[in-house]
Amino acid sequence: MVTKGAIEPTKGEPKVTEEVKLEGVISDIKDRGLSKETCSKFGVTVVYGADGSIDKHYYPLYSLDRQLLSAKIRICKTKAFPQIGTENTRGAKKPLWGQHVCRGKGKLTVTEGEIDAMSVSEMWDNKWDVVSLVDGSGSAARDVRDNLDFLEGYDEVRFCFDMDEAGDKAWEAVKDILEPGKAFRVHLPLKDANAMLVSRKLKEFQSCWWNAKQYTPDGIVNAADIWDDIVERRSAKGIPYPYGGLNDMTKGIQSGTVVTLTSGSGMGKSQFTRELTYWLFRETEDNIGVLALEESKAITGLGIMSLEANQRLHLDEEISTEELKPYFDKTLGTGRFYLFDHFGSTSEDNILNRIRFMIKGCGCTKIILDHLSIVVSDQEGGDERKTIDAIMTKLRMIAEETGATIFVVVHLKRPEGKNHEEGARVTLGHLRGSGSIAQLSDLVVAFERNQQAESLEERNTTAVRVLKNRWVGETGVACHLYYDSQTGRMFEKSPAVAEEDSL
Repeated sequence: MVTKGAIEPTKGEPKVTEEVKLEGVISDIKDRGLSKETCSKFGVTVVYGADGSIDKHYYPLYSLDRQLLSAKIRICKTKAFPQIGTENTRGAKKPLWGQHVCRGKGKLTVTEGEIDAMSVSEMWDNKWDVVSLVDGSGSAARDVRDNLDFLEGYDEVRFCFDMDEAGDKAWEAVKDILEPGKAFRVHLPLKDANAMLVSRKLKEFQSCWWNAKQYTPDGIVNAADIWDDIVERRSAKGIPYPYGGLNDMTKGIQSGTVVTLTSGSGMGKSQFTRELTYWLFRETEDNIGVLALEESKAITGLGIMSLEANQRLHLDEEISTEELKPYFDKTLGTGRFYLFDHFGSTSEDNILNRIRFMIKGCGCTKIILDHLSIVVSDQEGGDERKTIDAIMTKLRMIAEETGATIFVVVHLKRPEGKNHEEGARVTLGHLRGSGSIAQLSDLVVAFERNQQAESLEERNTTAVRVLKNRWVGETGVACHLYYDSQTGRMFEKSPAVAEEDSL
């Protein structure tokens, strides 16, 4: 019985059709380090010139029943590779070169070309199965797919492709085709297998062959290999939030996360976002990217400068340009802020590309996107929920890939009963557009304030409520923030004062 993918060797000489004629004799190929025995195994012939040197090589391609289908000819002087008998294989699946002499089980080596296949066989004393792609690295995926049953019959398949860009691309094209655990990549110190043979590095080649790394699909790792990741994660200290109550509940700003900030209109999230941006600037040495889609870059800049000045610079017409400049120099002038120069809505891909560039090209470790709804509004005729799903998924991927923290401002849908502007409590179900916002965010922070309260103190006090806290798990009201209309700053109230205001 023949095992899956195995070929029952046919005794006797290979059959030759009238359409394909091999010239020359079977001999060694000394300049390539190949013995007569190896050439005989694969049926390779050479043609000698008048000066006694080899003019041509013939590499025959046989069908599984040893029918000669075609032959590749190597013209030694010009290094050209004309073929004969290609009409026998045109439009049909081609076997791998050398497949007709394989046992079809055990371990198999696949190379890019015929010379390399024979070189590998030579270095294993012609005892182990070796095949070659039919048309070089460019045919890798096609050849593997066309002969998948044959390849799957082996316990291991070692791909010994060239150590160059073409070889890397060929490996990328085939590594996921075979059953998981069967594909291995052989890495060599020289360009290819024939270079190893000619240099007589037989033991080195065999060591590389045995030490070939098994391919594991992306995302699958052995847990025994993640100790360093665990140590690094435990030693990573989150940057504290500017407000103690929020910091105690969240244990700080974690890298590689998505943080959602939300509230009704005018509840304090914009001011909190400005305070957070300025805090990150003061407490770290990192660059910060700000995409404020509802305001101009000048307004964004003035907002940051106002926090440095502890006054509302955009309202103070008395301050001179000379007095304004130091606040610019101490903040924006440091070169650590990167702003998105755009007013109004913009496309999803445009925003995501800018975020990625801010992180990778500008070195920003913290990104402020204010706000998500305006990005979605630019997707004409699209499904809002699906668009938000796609954006949140990509933001999450960017955060995990780069290690950056991305703060996303989102709006709420109107609740039943009391409005958010009147102090209605915010829930995750109030997030506008899609459940993916809550699902993909690591932290969701909501801001609640009663704009219509009779007391000025109450009207200017915002409750900061944690709705989701993946890292710590604790949720609820973290703290209360008071907005000082004189300085334009937001500061934390003591728990006792906040409790009195709520009575």
